[in-house]
Formats: sequence, C-alpha cells, structure tokens
Amino acid sequence: MTVMTAHANTEPDVRRHELAAFLRSRRERISPEQAGLPRGRRRRTPGLRREEVAQLSSVGVTWYTWLEQARPIQVSPQVLDALAAALLLDPTERAHLFALAGQSDPHPETPCPTVTPALRQLLDQLEPVPAAVQNSRYDFLAYNRTFGRLFCDLDALPREDRNSLWLAFTDEDFRTAVTDLPEVLRSLAGKLRAAMAEHLAEPAWKALLHRLQDASPEFREIWARHDVVDQSGRTKLIRNPRVGLLRLDHTNLYLGPQSGPRLVTYVPVDEASRAGVERLHALIKADEQRAAKAPAGRAEGAGGSPAQGAAALPAAQDDGAFAAA
Repeated sequence: MTVMTAHANTEPDVRRHELAAFLRSRRERISPEQAGLPRGRRRRTPGLRREEVAQLSSVGVTWYTWLEQARPIQVSPQVLDALAAALLLDPTERAHLFALAGQSDPHPETPCPTVTPALRQLLDQLEPVPAAVQNSRYDFLAYNRTFGRLFCDLDALPREDRNSLWLAFTDEDFRTAVTDLPEVLRSLAGKLRAAMAEHLAEPAWKALLHRLQDASPEFREIWARHDVVDQSGRTKLIRNPRVGLLRLDHTNLYLGPQSGPRLVTYVPVDEASRAGVERLHALIKADEQRAAKAPAGRAEGAGGSPAQGAAALPAAQDDGAFAAA
C-alpha cells in the first residue's frame, strides 16, 4: 500500500522543476558566440551564464535565477516569449516551454506541430472541396483556398479572429453566409462547453471565453444555459457571396484523440453544389492570377495562399481551421 506524505510533490511542483531543468539544459547548450556575446577569458560553466540569459531576455537576474531554482513565481507569456528567443528555441522546444509554464503562446503564427507539410499538401490536394484543420478550441490552424473563401475572406482577418465561435458571434460576413444562424450559434456554444470541460484551467481557453463574453451579449445569453453538444457532422446550407447557395456535408476526421485537432471537410451533396464549389475555386484562382500580374503594392483579390494560415490563439498548439458547427 502506498502511503501519501505531506511532502508528496503536487503537479505545480513537478511542472516548476521540469521547467527549471529545461531552462538550464537549453542555457547550457548555447555558446556566447551563438547568442552574439563575447566569450571572455574566465568561463567555468558550459553555455551561457544566468545573468547573460537575463540580459538577453530583459528580465532581472534574481528573477531568472529563481525560475531556474523552481521557486513558486509567476511567469508571463511575454517573458516566456523573450526567454524562447534568448535561448534560440525551435518551434517544438518553444511549445514545450509554454506547456511547462502553463501559459499560451502570444504568437499564434508560431508553426504548429500538428500541421505538418504533408497535411498542408493534403489540404491543397482536396481542392476544390473546402477543407481545414481545426483544434478543439475552434481555432483555424490551416485551410485550403476554397475553405478560405467559403464563409468569408479568412486571409483578410487577424489571426486571433480566425476562430469559428468568434466569427459566428461577431463577424457579419460569416453570419450572413450561415442560413440557420440561431441553430449554429446554439450548437457552437454547446460544443465549446463540452470541449472546455477538459481545459477549464488553461489560459488560452479562458481568454477565448472572456473575449466572447465581452464582445457578444448573444453569446453570454446562450452560454448561461449550460447546454452541451457533441461533435457530429451534418449537412449545411451555406450562402456564399460569390456563387450562391451550397449544400455541403460537414465531416470531422480526427487526427488524434477525439478531443484533439481534426480535419474538417465540406463535401457537396448534389450536382448544383458541386458546380458551385468548382466555380468558387476557379474564381479564387483567377483572383490569384490577377494579383500576381498586378504591380507591386496594388494587388487585388486573393490575400495569399490560405493554406499558409495557422490557428489562432494562444496557441493554438493545445491539441494541436473554421466553422465546424
């Protein structure tokens, strides 16, 4: 029988010690020359000194020392961002740093390990069928060109706004494209509540919830009902501004555990919708061709390849691309 003592490590204790060990290991592998610092004559420790990391990341030496000593101190996403840059972390190491600290990455454009080059190529190969990669928080991690223009112009939006709940409750173009808006709003709020049960303490989830509550009285009213909805797909009728009504089957293909990221596809269910999707794809390609021929600084039409987009929000690396109501 295992006897629990008062000295047993709690999860926060374990996280702090893991974070401290990770920071030390990354600091010791970097030479002063790599960091742009002079080596000097007397250097007893491998890699950088603590005071050098503090200098490079613009934090106090004492504070950084406490962090490496696993002291119970709070560290902000901005400081973690600075430390990641000072320690020359690659995307995987950066994601690990933020995960250990229990914070979300303030730079959603940081490449997400979930969206591999092969997955991006798959999105392109699925065209003209609209397809995207979306995490359980409904951030858009990547999408193909057709999907990027299905509801609205995703490329024209800030990365932090590329989230299906945010768009459904605040973006007029998206709301106009959805033919059954009241039902979609209830469904999205219920799906978010069901998914959030496993992420209640995570900063990125709390930030999305607070943002929605601040921006939308409609969301606050629906959220207060505590309804939960599963993730099953269904047929959608979408009013695209360029090609008209499209009847599409929405399907989720999970890329890991069901609470994780998923490939979202919108497959036409009839010939008219198939022709409409193909027409939309052709229009987007024509936009891109015109933009490529336009003089620099005067390009119009498509805003770049949507498949280069990455999800939203702090990070969007939690289990880790648009609407999936």
